[in-house]
Amino acid sequence: MAKTGFDNEKYLTTQSQHIRDRIAQFGGKLYLEFGGKLFDDYHASRVLPGFEPDSKLRMLEQLKDKAEIIIAINAGDIEKNKVRGDLGITYDSDVLRLIDQFRGRGLYVGSVVVTRYTGQPAADAFQARLESLGLKVYRHYPIEGYPHNIGKIVSDEGYGRNDYIETRAPLVVVTAPGPGSGKMAACLSQLYHEHKRGVVAGYAKFETFPIWNLPLKHPVNLAYEAATADLDDVNMIDPFHLQAYGETTVNYNRDVEVFPVLAAIFEKITGSCPYKSPTDMGVNMAGNCVFDDQACQDAARQEIVRRYYDAVCERRQGRGSDSAVYKLELLMQQAGISTDIRPVVARANELAEATGEPAMSIQLADGTLIDGKTSELMGCSAAALLNALKHLSGAGGHGVHLIAQSAIEPIQTVKVEYLGSANPRLHSDEVLIALASSANAEPKAARALEQLAALKGCQAHCSVILSPADAGTYKKLGLQLTCEPKYQTNKLYHR
Repeated sequence: MAKTGFDNEKYLTTQSQHIRDRIAQFGGKLYLEFGGKLFDDYHASRVLPGFEPDSKLRMLEQLKDKAEIIIAINAGDIEKNKVRGDLGITYDSDVLRLIDQFRGRGLYVGSVVVTRYTGQPAADAFQARLESLGLKVYRHYPIEGYPHNIGKIVSDEGYGRNDYIETRAPLVVVTAPGPGSGKMAACLSQLYHEHKRGVVAGYAKFETFPIWNLPLKHPVNLAYEAATADLDDVNMIDPFHLQAYGETTVNYNRDVEVFPVLAAIFEKITGSCPYKSPTDMGVNMAGNCVFDDQACQDAARQEIVRRYYDAVCERRQGRGSDSAVYKLELLMQQAGISTDIRPVVARANELAEATGEPAMSIQLADGTLIDGKTSELMGCSAAALLNALKHLSGAGGHGVHLIAQSAIEPIQTVKVEYLGSANPRLHSDEVLIALASSANAEPKAARALEQLAALKGCQAHCSVILSPADAGTYKKLGLQLTCEPKYQTNKLYHR
Protein backbone atom coordinates (compact mmCIF):
# COMPACT_ATOMS: atom_id res chain seq x y z
CA MET A 1 0.00 0.00 0.00
CA ALA A 2 1.31 3.46 -0.91
CA LYS A 3 2.40 5.40 2.18
CA THR A 4 1.04 8.75 3.27
CA GLY A 5 3.65 11.27 4.34
CA PHE A 6 1.78 14.59 4.57
CA ASP A 7 -0.74 15.71 7.21
CA ASN A 8 -3.36 17.55 5.18
CA GLU A 9 -5.57 18.56 8.12
CA LYS A 10 -2.61 20.08 9.95
CA TYR A 11 -1.75 21.95 6.77
CA LEU A 12 -5.23 23.47 6.47
CA THR A 13 -5.14 24.65 10.07
CA THR A 14 -1.56 25.95 10.30
CA GLN A 15 -1.53 27.55 6.86
CA SER A 16 -4.71 29.55 7.38
CA GLN A 17 -3.53 30.70 10.81
CA HIS A 18 -0.15 31.76 9.42
CA ILE A 19 -1.89 33.93 6.82
CA ARG A 20 -4.07 35.47 9.53
CA ASP A 21 -0.90 36.32 11.46
CA ARG A 22 0.61 37.96 8.36
CA ILE A 23 -2.54 40.07 7.84
CA ALA A 24 -2.24 41.26 11.43
CA GLN A 25 1.46 42.04 10.93
CA PHE A 26 0.50 44.65 8.33
CA GLY A 27 -2.31 46.25 10.29
CA GLY A 28 -5.19 44.40 8.73
CA LYS A 29 -4.64 44.56 4.93
CA LEU A 30 -2.54 42.03 2.97
CA TYR A 31 -2.04 41.51 -0.76
CA LEU A 32 -1.10 37.84 -1.17
CA GLU A 33 0.45 36.78 -4.47
CA PHE A 34 -0.53 33.18 -5.13
CA GLY A 35 1.95 31.28 -7.28
CA GLY A 36 1.21 27.89 -8.81
CA LYS A 37 -2.22 26.30 -8.88
CA LEU A 38 -4.84 27.28 -6.34
CA PHE A 39 -6.77 24.08 -7.00
CA ASP A 40 -6.15 20.87 -8.92
CA ASP A 41 -2.55 20.90 -7.63
CA TYR A 42 -1.80 17.34 -8.66
CA HIS A 43 1.96 17.89 -8.60
CA ALA A 44 1.80 18.64 -4.87
CA SER A 45 -0.46 15.64 -4.24
CA ARG A 46 2.00 13.36 -6.06
CA VAL A 47 5.18 14.49 -4.28
CA LEU A 48 3.54 15.04 -0.86
CA PRO A 49 1.36 11.92 -0.53
CA GLY A 50 -1.59 12.92 1.63
CA PHE A 51 -1.82 16.44 0.18
CA GLU A 52 -5.23 16.88 -1.43
CA PRO A 53 -5.24 18.62 -4.85
CA ASP A 54 -7.72 21.24 -3.64
CA SER A 55 -6.00 21.85 -0.26
CA LYS A 56 -5.05 25.46 -0.98
CA LEU A 57 -8.59 26.26 -2.03
CA ARG A 58 -9.97 24.58 1.10
CA MET A 59 -7.51 26.59 3.16
CA LEU A 60 -8.80 29.81 1.59
CA GLU A 61 -12.36 28.71 2.32
CA GLN A 62 -11.45 28.95 6.01
CA LEU A 63 -10.60 32.62 5.35
CA LYS A 64 -13.46 33.46 2.96
CA ASP A 65 -15.15 35.78 5.44
CA LYS A 66 -12.13 38.11 5.14
CA ALA A 67 -10.84 37.34 1.61
CA GLU A 68 -11.41 38.41 -1.97
CA ILE A 69 -9.70 37.44 -5.19
CA ILE A 70 -8.19 39.46 -8.03
CA ILE A 71 -7.32 37.58 -11.22
CA ALA A 72 -4.47 39.03 -13.29
CA ILE A 73 -4.03 38.35 -17.00
CA ASN A 74 -1.39 39.73 -19.35
CA ALA A 75 -2.90 41.64 -22.30
CA GLY A 76 -0.23 40.14 -24.55
CA ASP A 77 -1.34 36.63 -23.60
CA ILE A 78 -4.91 37.52 -24.56
CA GLU A 79 -3.70 38.87 -27.91
CA LYS A 80 -1.61 35.74 -28.60
CA ASN A 81 -4.34 33.33 -27.51
CA LYS A 82 -1.85 31.78 -25.10
CA VAL A 83 -2.91 28.27 -24.06
CA ARG A 84 -2.55 26.46 -20.74
CA GLY A 85 -0.68 23.28 -21.63
CA ASP A 86 -2.30 21.19 -18.91
CA LEU A 87 -5.89 22.14 -19.80
CA GLY A 88 -5.66 22.99 -23.49
CA ILE A 89 -7.66 26.23 -23.07
CA THR A 90 -6.63 29.85 -23.62
CA TYR A 91 -5.69 32.08 -20.71
CA ASP A 92 -8.75 34.30 -21.20
CA SER A 93 -11.04 31.26 -21.12
CA ASP A 94 -9.25 30.08 -18.01
CA VAL A 95 -10.07 33.37 -16.27
CA LEU A 96 -13.77 32.54 -16.70
CA ARG A 97 -13.17 28.99 -15.48
CA LEU A 98 -11.33 30.27 -12.41
CA ILE A 99 -14.13 32.70 -11.58
CA ASP A 100 -16.69 29.89 -11.79
CA GLN A 101 -14.55 27.63 -9.60
CA PHE A 102 -14.02 30.29 -6.94
CA ARG A 103 -17.67 31.32 -6.87
CA GLY A 104 -18.68 27.68 -6.66
CA ARG A 105 -16.71 27.43 -3.42
CA GLY A 106 -18.22 30.57 -1.93
CA LEU A 107 -15.16 32.78 -2.57
CA TYR A 108 -15.64 36.37 -3.72
CA VAL A 109 -13.93 37.41 -6.96
CA GLY A 110 -13.68 41.19 -6.78
CA SER A 111 -12.19 41.99 -10.17
CA VAL A 112 -9.93 41.15 -13.08
CA VAL A 113 -6.85 43.23 -13.88
CA VAL A 114 -5.49 43.29 -17.43
CA THR A 115 -1.74 43.86 -17.07
CA ARG A 116 0.77 45.30 -19.55
CA TYR A 117 -2.08 46.84 -21.50
CA THR A 118 -1.02 48.79 -24.62
CA GLY A 119 -4.33 48.99 -26.50
CA GLN A 120 -4.50 45.38 -27.69
CA PRO A 121 -7.84 44.90 -29.51
CA ALA A 122 -8.26 41.37 -28.10
CA ALA A 123 -7.81 42.74 -24.58
CA ASP A 124 -10.45 45.41 -25.25
CA ALA A 125 -12.86 42.74 -26.47
CA PHE A 126 -12.16 40.58 -23.43
CA GLN A 127 -12.72 43.50 -21.08
CA ALA A 128 -16.03 44.30 -22.77
CA ARG A 129 -17.08 40.67 -22.43
CA LEU A 130 -16.24 40.58 -18.71
CA GLU A 131 -18.02 43.87 -18.05
CA SER A 132 -21.11 42.58 -19.87
CA LEU A 133 -21.06 39.72 -17.36
CA GLY A 134 -21.04 42.19 -14.48
CA LEU A 135 -17.34 41.95 -13.57
CA LYS A 136 -15.11 44.88 -12.71
CA VAL A 137 -12.04 45.16 -14.95
CA TYR A 138 -8.97 47.33 -14.38
CA ARG A 139 -5.95 48.11 -16.52
CA HIS A 140 -2.28 48.20 -15.63
CA TYR A 141 0.34 49.46 -18.05
CA PRO A 142 3.97 48.68 -18.95
CA ILE A 143 6.52 50.85 -17.14
CA GLU A 144 9.65 51.90 -18.97
CA GLY A 145 12.77 50.52 -17.26
CA TYR A 146 10.82 47.95 -15.20
CA PRO A 147 11.92 46.46 -12.84
CA HIS A 148 15.16 48.38 -12.24
CA ASN A 149 14.15 52.03 -12.73
CA ILE A 150 12.80 52.38 -9.19
CA GLY A 151 12.33 56.14 -9.42
CA LYS A 152 10.09 55.78 -12.47
CA ILE A 153 8.26 52.72 -11.15
CA VAL A 154 7.30 54.30 -7.81
CA SER A 155 5.89 57.51 -9.25
CA ASP A 156 2.77 58.95 -10.81
CA GLU A 157 4.15 57.94 -14.24
CA GLY A 158 4.73 54.36 -13.06
CA TYR A 159 2.42 52.63 -10.60
CA GLY A 160 0.48 55.87 -10.33
CA ARG A 161 -0.67 55.51 -13.95
CA ASN A 162 -2.27 52.13 -13.21
CA ASP A 163 -5.92 51.89 -12.28
CA TYR A 164 -6.46 51.62 -8.54
CA ILE A 165 -8.27 48.35 -7.89
CA GLU A 166 -11.05 48.83 -5.37
CA THR A 167 -10.99 46.11 -2.70
CA ARG A 168 -13.00 45.59 0.46
CA ALA A 169 -11.46 42.58 2.23
CA PRO A 170 -8.47 42.40 4.63
CA LEU A 171 -6.96 39.58 2.51
CA VAL A 172 -6.65 40.17 -1.22
CA VAL A 173 -5.48 37.08 -3.09
CA VAL A 174 -3.91 37.84 -6.47
CA THR A 175 -3.81 34.83 -8.76
CA ALA A 176 -3.58 34.20 -12.52
CA PRO A 177 -4.04 31.57 -15.26
CA GLY A 178 -0.27 31.09 -15.52
CA PRO A 179 3.21 32.58 -15.12
CA GLY A 180 4.10 35.99 -16.52
CA SER A 181 0.65 37.41 -15.78
CA GLY A 182 1.89 40.29 -13.62
CA LYS A 183 0.70 39.17 -10.19
CA MET A 184 3.58 40.69 -8.20
CA ALA A 185 3.45 43.99 -10.10
CA ALA A 186 -0.30 44.18 -9.47
CA CYS A 187 0.28 43.69 -5.72
CA LEU A 188 3.01 46.33 -5.54
CA SER A 189 0.97 48.78 -7.61
CA GLN A 190 -1.83 48.41 -5.08
CA LEU A 191 0.60 49.05 -2.20
CA TYR A 192 1.60 52.32 -3.89
CA HIS A 193 -2.01 53.43 -4.30
CA GLU A 194 -2.99 52.33 -0.79
CA HIS A 195 -0.05 54.23 0.72
CA LYS A 196 -1.04 57.39 -1.16
CA ARG A 197 -4.52 57.02 0.34
CA GLY A 198 -3.13 56.59 3.84
CA VAL A 199 -4.05 52.89 4.05
CA VAL A 200 -1.53 50.58 5.74
CA ALA A 201 -1.13 47.41 3.65
CA GLY A 202 1.41 44.66 3.13
CA TYR A 203 2.52 42.12 0.55
CA ALA A 204 3.40 38.44 0.90
CA LYS A 205 3.91 35.54 -1.45
CA PHE A 206 2.49 32.03 -1.40
CA GLU A 207 4.53 29.45 -3.30
CA THR A 208 4.32 25.78 -2.35
CA PHE A 209 7.62 24.89 -4.03
CA PRO A 210 10.46 24.82 -3.45
CA ILE A 211 9.77 24.06 0.20
CA TRP A 212 11.98 26.49 2.08
CA ASN A 213 12.67 24.32 5.13
CA LEU A 214 13.58 21.12 3.28
CA PRO A 215 17.19 20.60 2.10
CA LEU A 216 18.23 22.05 -1.26
CA LYS A 217 18.69 18.63 -2.87
CA HIS A 218 15.74 16.99 -1.16
CA PRO A 219 13.83 14.94 -3.79
CA VAL A 220 10.68 17.04 -3.23
CA ASN A 221 12.60 20.19 -4.15
CA LEU A 222 14.35 18.44 -7.05
CA ALA A 223 10.90 17.38 -8.28
CA TYR A 224 9.93 21.06 -8.41
CA GLU A 225 12.93 21.73 -10.66
CA ALA A 226 11.81 18.77 -12.78
CA ALA A 227 8.32 20.26 -13.07
CA THR A 228 9.76 23.59 -14.28
CA ALA A 229 12.55 22.21 -16.46
CA ASP A 230 11.20 24.06 -19.49
CA LEU A 231 11.30 27.37 -17.55
CA ASP A 232 14.89 26.78 -16.42
CA ASP A 233 14.08 27.55 -12.78
CA VAL A 234 16.83 26.61 -10.34
CA ASN A 235 16.54 26.03 -6.61
CA MET A 236 19.18 27.76 -4.54
CA ILE A 237 20.13 28.64 -0.98
CA ASP A 238 18.60 32.02 -0.07
CA PRO A 239 21.75 34.16 0.44
CA PHE A 240 19.81 37.04 1.98
CA HIS A 241 18.28 34.80 4.64
CA LEU A 242 21.61 33.17 5.38
CA GLN A 243 23.25 36.57 5.84
CA ALA A 244 20.42 37.99 7.97
CA TYR A 245 19.77 35.00 10.24
CA GLY A 246 22.60 32.50 9.74
CA GLU A 247 19.94 29.99 8.70
CA THR A 248 19.99 27.90 5.52
CA THR A 249 16.72 28.01 3.59
CA VAL A 250 15.76 27.19 0.01
CA ASN A 251 14.23 29.50 -2.58
CA TYR A 252 14.39 29.69 -6.36
CA ASN A 253 16.46 31.85 -8.63
CA ARG A 254 13.79 34.28 -9.84
CA ASP A 255 12.69 35.28 -6.34
CA VAL A 256 16.29 35.63 -5.17
CA GLU A 257 17.24 37.72 -8.21
CA VAL A 258 14.28 40.10 -7.86
CA PHE A 259 14.49 40.55 -4.08
CA PRO A 260 16.86 43.57 -4.09
CA VAL A 261 14.52 45.32 -6.52
CA LEU A 262 11.48 44.39 -4.45
CA ALA A 263 13.15 45.64 -1.25
CA ALA A 264 14.02 48.95 -2.97
CA ILE A 265 10.42 49.38 -4.16
CA PHE A 266 9.13 48.71 -0.64
CA GLU A 267 11.51 51.31 0.78
CA LYS A 268 10.46 53.83 -1.85
CA ILE A 269 6.75 53.30 -1.12
CA THR A 270 6.71 52.95 2.68
CA GLY A 271 10.16 54.06 3.81
CA SER A 272 11.36 50.58 4.83
CA CYS A 273 11.23 46.96 3.72
CA PRO A 274 9.52 44.59 6.19
CA TYR A 275 11.50 41.60 4.89
CA LYS A 276 15.17 40.70 5.07
CA SER A 277 14.99 37.86 2.53
CA PRO A 278 12.76 36.23 -0.10
CA THR A 279 12.10 33.46 2.43
CA ASP A 280 10.69 36.08 4.82
CA MET A 281 8.18 37.08 2.12
CA GLY A 282 6.72 33.59 1.89
CA VAL A 283 3.89 32.16 3.96
CA ASN A 284 4.17 28.50 2.96
CA MET A 285 3.80 26.01 5.83
CA ALA A 286 3.85 22.77 3.81
CA GLY A 287 7.27 21.69 5.07
CA ASN A 288 5.96 21.71 8.65
CA CYS A 289 3.28 19.17 7.74
CA VAL A 290 5.54 16.38 6.42
CA PHE A 291 5.45 13.56 8.97
CA ASP A 292 7.01 10.73 6.92
CA ASP A 293 9.97 12.15 5.05
CA GLN A 294 10.87 8.84 3.40
CA ALA A 295 7.39 8.44 1.91
CA CYS A 296 7.66 11.94 0.40
CA GLN A 297 11.17 11.27 -0.90
CA ASP A 298 10.03 8.05 -2.61
CA ALA A 299 7.03 9.78 -4.17
CA ALA A 300 9.17 12.69 -5.38
CA ARG A 301 11.71 10.36 -7.01
CA GLN A 302 8.88 8.75 -8.97
CA GLU A 303 7.73 12.21 -10.04
CA ILE A 304 11.18 13.14 -11.36
CA VAL A 305 11.22 10.03 -13.56
CA ARG A 306 7.67 10.73 -14.75
CA ARG A 307 8.70 14.27 -15.69
CA TYR A 308 11.65 12.84 -17.61
CA TYR A 309 9.33 10.60 -19.65
CA ASP A 310 6.98 13.53 -20.26
CA ALA A 311 9.92 15.55 -21.60
CA VAL A 312 11.24 12.88 -23.96
CA CYS A 313 7.73 12.24 -25.30
CA GLU A 314 7.14 15.96 -25.84
CA ARG A 315 10.45 16.16 -27.70
CA ARG A 316 9.40 13.21 -29.88
CA GLN A 317 6.12 15.03 -30.61
CA GLY A 318 7.96 18.22 -31.58
CA ARG A 319 6.68 20.16 -28.57
CA GLY A 320 9.70 19.86 -26.28
CA SER A 321 13.38 20.69 -26.27
CA ASP A 322 16.71 18.94 -25.81
CA SER A 323 17.60 21.30 -22.98
CA ALA A 324 14.62 20.21 -20.86
CA VAL A 325 15.53 16.55 -21.38
CA TYR A 326 19.17 17.18 -20.48
CA LYS A 327 18.15 19.03 -17.32
CA LEU A 328 15.90 16.17 -16.25
CA GLU A 329 18.68 13.67 -16.86
CA LEU A 330 20.89 15.78 -14.59
CA LEU A 331 18.18 15.93 -11.93
CA MET A 332 17.82 12.14 -12.00
CA GLN A 333 21.57 11.89 -11.52
CA GLN A 334 21.43 14.32 -8.58
CA ALA A 335 18.61 12.28 -7.04
CA GLY A 336 20.60 9.07 -7.56
CA ILE A 337 17.88 7.39 -9.61
CA SER A 338 17.16 5.97 -13.05
CA THR A 339 14.07 4.76 -14.87
CA ASP A 340 14.63 1.39 -13.15
CA ILE A 341 12.78 2.67 -10.05
CA ARG A 342 9.56 2.17 -12.03
CA PRO A 343 8.98 -1.61 -12.35
CA VAL A 344 6.17 -0.93 -14.83
CA VAL A 345 8.73 0.35 -17.36
CA ALA A 346 10.68 -2.89 -17.69
CA ARG A 347 7.51 -4.99 -17.58
CA ALA A 348 5.71 -3.09 -20.36
CA ASN A 349 8.78 -3.04 -22.61
CA GLU A 350 9.47 -6.76 -22.09
CA LEU A 351 5.85 -7.58 -22.93
CA ALA A 352 5.97 -5.41 -26.05
CA GLU A 353 9.15 -7.12 -27.23
CA ALA A 354 7.64 -10.56 -26.64
CA THR A 355 4.37 -9.82 -28.47
CA GLY A 356 5.60 -7.42 -31.13
CA GLU A 357 2.70 -5.09 -30.24
CA PRO A 358 2.25 -2.13 -27.85
CA ALA A 359 1.95 -3.20 -24.22
CA MET A 360 0.96 -1.62 -20.91
CA SER A 361 1.79 -2.40 -17.30
CA ILE A 362 -0.03 -1.11 -14.19
CA GLN A 363 1.43 -1.42 -10.69
CA LEU A 364 -1.29 -1.62 -8.06
CA ALA A 365 -0.97 -0.19 -4.55
CA ASP A 366 0.18 -3.55 -3.15
CA GLY A 367 2.94 -3.82 -5.79
CA THR A 368 1.16 -6.29 -8.08
CA LEU A 369 1.97 -5.78 -11.78
CA ILE A 370 -0.96 -6.08 -14.18
CA ASP A 371 -0.35 -6.62 -17.91
CA GLY A 372 -2.22 -5.17 -20.85
CA LYS A 373 -1.71 -6.62 -24.34
CA THR A 374 -2.92 -5.32 -27.69
CA SER A 375 -5.65 -7.48 -29.26
CA GLU A 376 -8.16 -7.25 -32.08
CA LEU A 377 -10.80 -6.07 -29.60
CA MET A 378 -8.97 -3.44 -27.58
CA GLY A 379 -5.74 -1.52 -27.18
CA CYS A 380 -3.21 -2.37 -24.51
CA SER A 381 -4.21 0.49 -22.20
CA ALA A 382 -7.85 -0.60 -22.27
CA ALA A 383 -6.84 -4.22 -21.65
CA ALA A 384 -4.64 -3.24 -18.70
CA LEU A 385 -7.47 -1.24 -17.12
CA LEU A 386 -9.89 -4.13 -17.49
CA ASN A 387 -7.36 -6.65 -16.11
CA ALA A 388 -6.57 -4.38 -13.15
CA LEU A 389 -10.27 -4.04 -12.28
CA LYS A 390 -10.74 -7.78 -12.69
CA HIS A 391 -7.86 -8.46 -10.29
CA LEU A 392 -9.00 -5.91 -7.71
CA SER A 393 -12.56 -7.23 -7.71
CA GLY A 394 -11.50 -10.87 -7.48
CA ALA A 395 -13.44 -11.70 -10.64
CA GLY A 396 -10.95 -14.35 -11.73
CA GLY A 397 -7.92 -14.69 -13.94
CA HIS A 398 -7.21 -15.38 -17.60
CA GLY A 399 -10.23 -16.58 -19.55
CA VAL A 400 -12.79 -14.73 -17.42
CA HIS A 401 -14.60 -12.10 -19.50
CA LEU A 402 -16.31 -9.13 -17.87
CA ILE A 403 -17.58 -7.86 -21.23
CA ALA A 404 -18.93 -10.21 -23.87
CA GLN A 405 -17.33 -10.00 -27.31
CA SER A 406 -20.85 -9.54 -28.69
CA ALA A 407 -21.07 -6.28 -26.73
CA ILE A 408 -17.77 -4.99 -28.09
CA GLU A 409 -18.27 -5.74 -31.77
CA PRO A 410 -21.19 -3.26 -32.31
CA ILE A 411 -19.06 -0.48 -30.80
CA GLN A 412 -16.28 -1.34 -33.25
CA THR A 413 -18.73 -1.24 -36.13
CA VAL A 414 -19.95 2.24 -35.18
CA LYS A 415 -16.35 3.50 -34.79
CA VAL A 416 -15.18 2.26 -38.19
CA GLU A 417 -18.25 2.45 -40.41
CA TYR A 418 -19.91 5.59 -39.06
CA LEU A 419 -17.30 7.64 -37.15
CA GLY A 420 -14.47 7.22 -39.64
CA SER A 421 -11.96 5.58 -37.29
CA ALA A 422 -9.17 3.54 -38.90
CA ASN A 423 -8.62 1.66 -35.64
CA PRO A 424 -11.42 -0.68 -34.53
CA ARG A 425 -9.85 -1.41 -31.15
CA LEU A 426 -11.62 0.07 -28.14
CA HIS A 427 -9.96 2.91 -26.24
CA SER A 428 -9.87 2.93 -22.45
CA ASP A 429 -12.94 5.16 -22.06
CA GLU A 430 -14.93 3.03 -24.51
CA VAL A 431 -14.08 -0.13 -22.58
CA LEU A 432 -15.24 1.46 -19.34
CA ILE A 433 -18.53 2.46 -20.98
CA ALA A 434 -18.94 -1.10 -22.29
CA LEU A 435 -18.18 -2.43 -18.80
CA ALA A 436 -20.77 -0.09 -17.28
CA SER A 437 -23.38 -1.17 -19.83
CA SER A 438 -22.72 -4.81 -18.86
CA ALA A 439 -22.99 -4.20 -15.12
CA ASN A 440 -26.76 -4.72 -14.83
CA ALA A 441 -26.63 -8.18 -16.40
CA GLU A 442 -23.20 -9.28 -15.13
CA PRO A 443 -22.47 -9.04 -11.34
CA LYS A 444 -18.74 -9.44 -11.95
CA ALA A 445 -18.75 -6.34 -14.17
CA ALA A 446 -20.58 -4.41 -11.45
CA ARG A 447 -18.01 -5.44 -8.83
CA ALA A 448 -15.19 -4.47 -11.18
CA LEU A 449 -16.64 -0.98 -11.68
CA GLU A 450 -16.67 -0.50 -7.90
CA GLN A 451 -12.85 -0.78 -7.93
CA LEU A 452 -12.22 2.26 -10.17
CA ALA A 453 -11.31 4.44 -7.18
CA ALA A 454 -8.58 1.95 -6.20
CA LEU A 455 -6.66 2.85 -9.37
CA LYS A 456 -5.94 6.38 -8.11
CA GLY A 457 -2.23 6.83 -7.47
CA CYS A 458 -1.22 3.58 -9.19
CA GLN A 459 1.76 3.62 -11.55
CA ALA A 460 1.42 2.81 -15.26
CA HIS A 461 3.72 2.64 -18.29
CA CYS A 462 3.08 2.07 -21.99
CA SER A 463 5.62 0.93 -24.56
CA VAL A 464 4.38 3.60 -27.01
CA ILE A 465 2.90 7.10 -26.82
CA LEU A 466 -0.78 6.72 -25.98
CA SER A 467 -3.55 8.46 -27.87
CA PRO A 468 -4.98 11.59 -26.17
CA ALA A 469 -8.19 9.64 -25.47
CA ASP A 470 -6.39 6.87 -23.58
CA ALA A 471 -3.96 9.19 -21.80
CA GLY A 472 -6.84 11.43 -20.77
CA THR A 473 -8.78 8.51 -19.28
CA TYR A 474 -5.77 7.41 -17.25
CA LYS A 475 -5.30 10.97 -15.99
CA LYS A 476 -8.95 11.30 -14.98
CA LEU A 477 -8.72 8.03 -13.04
CA GLY A 478 -5.63 9.31 -11.21
CA LEU A 479 -3.17 6.79 -12.63
CA GLN A 480 0.39 8.12 -12.84
CA LEU A 481 1.31 7.38 -16.44
CA THR A 482 4.55 7.34 -18.42
CA CYS A 483 5.16 6.31 -22.03
CA GLU A 484 8.12 5.40 -24.18
CA PRO A 485 8.97 8.21 -26.66
CA LYS A 486 7.86 6.34 -29.78
CA TYR A 487 4.72 5.70 -31.78
CA GLN A 488 3.11 2.42 -32.72
CA THR A 489 3.56 3.17 -36.43
CA ASN A 490 6.01 5.10 -38.58
CA LYS A 491 3.33 7.43 -39.95
CA LEU A 492 4.16 11.15 -39.93
CA TYR A 493 0.74 12.22 -38.63
CA HIS A 494 -0.55 10.94 -35.29
CA ARG A 495 -3.84 11.71 -33.56
